[in-house]
Amino acid sequence: MSVIEIKDLHAGIDGNEILRGLSLTVPKGEVHAIMGPNGSGKSTLAKVMAGHEEYQVSSGDVLLDGKSLLGMDVDERSRAGLFLAFQYPAEIPGVSNANFLRAALQARLPEGEEIDAVAFYKEMYDRMDQLGIDRKFTGRSVNEGFSGGEKKRNEVLQMMMLGPKYAVLDETDSGLDIDALKVVAEGVNAMRGPERGFLVITHYQRLLDYIVPDHVHVLSGGRIIRSGDKSLALELEEKGYDWVNEDQLATT
Repeated sequence: MSVIEIKDLHAGIDGNEILRGLSLTVPKGEVHAIMGPNGSGKSTLAKVMAGHEEYQVSSGDVLLDGKSLLGMDVDERSRAGLFLAFQYPAEIPGVSNANFLRAALQARLPEGEEIDAVAFYKEMYDRMDQLGIDRKFTGRSVNEGFSGGEKKRNEVLQMMMLGPKYAVLDETDSGLDIDALKVVAEGVNAMRGPERGFLVITHYQRLLDYIVPDHVHVLSGGRIIRSGDKSLALELEEKGYDWVNEDQLATT
């Protein structure tokens, strides 16, 4: 069975442990949401999975289809099938969107094999139309001068073109108005299927109205303290994170 397995993960930054024994399994074909207050470790988890050099893992592991990601370079993790969409997408001055996507796809092909340029541009334009992205953006530098919503749509475009096995969305709803949120969610939902798993990290329940998860997990103090279905997100919206922390203490 194809899965991402996070096993008893302890990690942090500058000697400060943030993740304290986090364990989670995300099979292909499922959408898992992680919710939690500021400082609970949500973005730390995403950055550790991505291989951010400032974050250190003291123990535990992250496995993608049985292979540890922790010993891989960032580009190796991507080629293995992992995609990370960050809360604050990076700008890449001087590199056009089209060239960036084409280079990323070319890097995944066997040596000596070349991308079909006609098929590439057709798919890219179809995806851009689907996401409401002006085709002129193909010639603009990646995310440079983009609004928050444009950056998020552009990351979903990258995800759709790369077709990863697993996608981690770190607060993709941050800074989006309701129309942009719906468009981004439609792009994500178009990719759902048995061949792909999603880990959606968010503060707010509203995103989960549009990307309905199979499972919801509450992260607090660097570990998962409760899991449930979509109704758990609704309870959090109504009662807040203090409720789930108090409830956890009462049962331990």
